[in-house]
Amino acid sequence: MKLKLCLLALFCFCITVSAQEYFPKNDGVKTKNSNYTAFKNAKIYVSPTKILDNGTLLIQNGKVVAVGNSVSIPENAVSIDLNGKYIYPSFIDMYSDFGIAEPKKPQSDNSPQYDASREGYYWNDHIMPENNAVENFAFDKKKAEELLKAGFGVVNSHISDGIVRGTSSLIALNNDASNSKRIITQKASQVLSFEKSNASRQAYPTSLMGAIALLRQMYYDAEWYQNGNADGKDLSLEALNNNKSLPQIFVANDKYNDIRADKLGDEFKLNYIIKGGGNEFERIEEITETNASYIIPLDFPEAYDVTDPYIANKIALEEMLLWNQAPTNPKVLADNNITFAFTASDNKKTTDFKSNLLKAIAYGLDKTKALEALTTTPATLLNKADEIGSLEKGHYANFLITSGDIFEKETTLYENWVQGSKYVVNNINIIDVRGDYTLTLNGNSYTLKIDGEPEKIKSTLKQGTTKIASNASYNNGWLTLFYNPEGATNKDEFIRLSTKVATEGNLSGTAVLTNGNNATWTAVKKSSEEKETDKKEDNELPKLLPVTYPNKAYGVKTLPTQQTILFKNATVWTSEDAGVLENTDVLIKNGKIAKIGKDLSGSGATVIDATGKHLTAGIIDEHSHIAAAAINEAGHNSSAEVTIEDVVNPDDSNIYRNLSGGVTTIQILHGSANPIGGRSAIIKLKWGEDADNLLLKDRPKFIKFALGENVKQSNWGSNNTIRFPQTRMGVEQVFTDYFQRAKEYDEQWKAFNNSSSSKKSKSKAPRYDVEMETLAEILNKERFISCHSYVQSEINMLMKVADKFDFNINTFTHILEGYKVADKMKEHGVGGSTFSDWWAYKYEVNDAIPYNAAIMHNQGITVAINSDDAEMSRRLNQEAAKTVKYGGMSEEEAWKFVTINPAKLLHLDDRIGSIKEGKDADVVLWSNHPMSVYAVAEKTIIEGAVYYDYEKMQQVEKEVQQTKNELINMMIREKNKGVKTQAPKVKEEEEFHCDTLIYQL
Repeated sequence: MKLKLCLLALFCFCITVSAQEYFPKNDGVKTKNSNYTAFKNAKIYVSPTKILDNGTLLIQNGKVVAVGNSVSIPENAVSIDLNGKYIYPSFIDMYSDFGIAEPKKPQSDNSPQYDASREGYYWNDHIMPENNAVENFAFDKKKAEELLKAGFGVVNSHISDGIVRGTSSLIALNNDASNSKRIITQKASQVLSFEKSNASRQAYPTSLMGAIALLRQMYYDAEWYQNGNADGKDLSLEALNNNKSLPQIFVANDKYNDIRADKLGDEFKLNYIIKGGGNEFERIEEITETNASYIIPLDFPEAYDVTDPYIANKIALEEMLLWNQAPTNPKVLADNNITFAFTASDNKKTTDFKSNLLKAIAYGLDKTKALEALTTTPATLLNKADEIGSLEKGHYANFLITSGDIFEKETTLYENWVQGSKYVVNNINIIDVRGDYTLTLNGNSYTLKIDGEPEKIKSTLKQGTTKIASNASYNNGWLTLFYNPEGATNKDEFIRLSTKVATEGNLSGTAVLTNGNNATWTAVKKSSEEKETDKKEDNELPKLLPVTYPNKAYGVKTLPTQQTILFKNATVWTSEDAGVLENTDVLIKNGKIAKIGKDLSGSGATVIDATGKHLTAGIIDEHSHIAAAAINEAGHNSSAEVTIEDVVNPDDSNIYRNLSGGVTTIQILHGSANPIGGRSAIIKLKWGEDADNLLLKDRPKFIKFALGENVKQSNWGSNNTIRFPQTRMGVEQVFTDYFQRAKEYDEQWKAFNNSSSSKKSKSKAPRYDVEMETLAEILNKERFISCHSYVQSEINMLMKVADKFDFNINTFTHILEGYKVADKMKEHGVGGSTFSDWWAYKYEVNDAIPYNAAIMHNQGITVAINSDDAEMSRRLNQEAAKTVKYGGMSEEEAWKFVTINPAKLLHLDDRIGSIKEGKDADVVLWSNHPMSVYAVAEKTIIEGAVYYDYEKMQQVEKEVQQTKNELINMMIREKNKGVKTQAPKVKEEEEFHCDTLIYQL
């Protein structure tokens, strides 16, 4: 009987060590191995914070049966002694597209598609919550092996396509299993993004703000649908509602998109797990305030090859700073108690993941946090902490066997077990020969470095400082090395070294010289002390530079604060009835203009002698396109549902440039891609602040409309002839149709809201429509229109449409034929925001004249001069001056065109636009007459804080050059150390105009 048992045990052991499945790997008949395997005497990381010395891990049937220091090992267990080895839980990548083929792009006839291509689903093709990754999954053995070698055992795989991408599947990277066993969870999470689907040609959305608006409307629709208000069936909304209980992963890929995604989630009480971009450290306070969990890529930028000084000078400082600081991102997140997991998804090569992980640790990331980010955190975020992420009893037997600390460069990963199935990365029995040696042969001394993988070694041989070409191999315990010695006359003559490796440490063996004679060689391995010294030198990190706000040229280390400032003896341009006051003092206190007069005193105030200088209110630009990540949503002929407020970009260098021109407030307008554009954002140019703090508090509501060539797609090319309208008379019909719809929508909601509770419960609620809500605000005189316009016929047309629906157009912007209809504009009560002297740059402005502003003003219209241009906005003071020449405006009235008049058009004249007691302290100190070409804005102050100082700017300019030079030297040192570098690239900021069409994330 004992003999039979022994034979049976031997048979089971053979099955275990050879393969757990000896039938073909399909869904047919399989073996079932119920043997135990015990891993003894290892240092076991049961979890990142639960560590056992000399522990035992017992597994059976792909699960952990027991783990501890006194585990009872069954008789039928295969025992493996791992003395001196380490065991860790296998890693989890919770953001992956493993095994999912990229959707094919549809064939295109180059004409835009405006309607959805599917029936029974949501009206937008880019919303696909009904998609399930499991239905498209095919195990990719090659990619699986790459991930296994990097330490991963489980991936959360999804269809990486679309704005709502559907559900992901949790996959075990088990090479020896069927798909049914590999798939731990069929629907593990729902994945969303701001990125359109490649599988659809549907035009909408064409912008980031359009994607946000689409998601917002989708959530309203889903709630409305769930409450039983819809008449038909929508498979997309059903799936979206069914997936609500799953973890929601949002692919943001950038610090500001992280924040945008979180705001959207907060709006609908959703806690997104946000897939970040690796630059979160640049806005860590705002990232912390999201209270979100993150999935963080480890894909750090390489140093630039800056050996060409001309090209090096072209690299933006922000790109250099990102290289310098990006490896600190995980540490900064950890220091701010932000929950995060790591992903290898952004790495071009999976093998880069470990090196970047080690770099993050070298830059200060705690090893325990690193291990959590790869194991327990992703498991918890996926609601699977009871199955994966640690080696507790009952969990999947997913673990790594290593030679030592997994976060050390020299550590070898031997095996990656997934669901109890072994994958060999490196032979656990091989003697590791990697290291640094002093090689001696025939009286010559060399330095020899052996690195690479234990069984795929690489050699670096030097004699002194001279590198000698060499090639090493290590097979079946035999180490061989070939090299062509210095001074050899024949390049085909090699010295060949070989030895049979028996133990770790020093090496010695036989050499065959170039003449065929034999010799003896020795290689003495460096001591641990020597290695530590060399390691310290090799791992010496570049100096870390401080983060600025924004993190680029002219960014500030600390934000300016409100000051008490007393300007003495200034020439004060009040932009009020008081006119221009000579030799006058102005006291600024608590962010407001406190006093105006002569011989003022202010306790504790910073006194500025403004003798011979001019003090004005800050310039206001009624029509700007700076400081936004998108300008046009062109996917529909009406995009009232989108708002620029969703895409304010506080990093735009034009904010600082505008401050240098005395601009303090701007309205960022939607572009002119459609008759009914998007909602505006009114911001103060507080350089260094985040997007929320740029937005003006208690701001009035505005929206952009447009007329003319752009909206009827005159210059969009021959393929863009599908979208209505294509004519100017069609533009009128768009306005009439949409306002009629908005009127009926508003009446429907008012009737529903005013009905009794019993009647409400029996009737279906109207669908909440963000677009119609916005247009209803116009009808209810709660939102103002700023309309892009040129030709008098269309100007008249829109005023008539407004009269028909009983509201007023607030502002005609551009309005270059305003001089033709000034009397009618006055009667309607609309203002004009125009250019000073732009004309004839396209057909519909052929009749423009530089006297336009003066003529409208003389008819009693509130007139402003705007920029519509990032470059012109820096010299609006000079643009205003042109009306003195063209139209004979007085200097005081001309100055009002860029101060109090745009404030009136924006309904902000009670707060800004003039120097008056009680108003916001938004002022500019000029070195000269403010409309002079010689005038310099010496200080630009917003709410009592100095956001621009001319003298400081000159000092910062020098600091920028010094910082760039310092970074260039760091990069040169990195290249000299042999670190891989990338070719320089010139990053130019996109400057947006009315007609800019770009999908920018």
